[in-house]
Amino acid sequence: MAEPRRRARKHSGDLARAFVARRHQLRMTQADLALLAGVGRSTVQALEGGKDTVQLDGAVAVAEALGCEITLLTRAGSPVPPLDAT
Repeated sequence: MAEPRRRARKHSGDLARAFVARRHQLRMTQADLALLAGVGRSTVQALEGGKDTVQLDGAVAVAEALGCEITLLTRAGSPVPPLDAT
């Protein structure tokens, strides 16, 4: 059986910097953001620190609290539309 290809993980630093920049833009502390998002401050710290183990629901909650959304893109940069919820 063939071995699966392993890819180097892309560092999440760009996402972390985007979260920090948006929070600063809104003049919020990490504690303010955590309260607004309904997550613990440790979740905000993990996202802003570029940790790879943050749960998706926490990242989505923080993004929404920042007035943003997380979008899946192809490698070419095109957004992937969500499936119809029918």
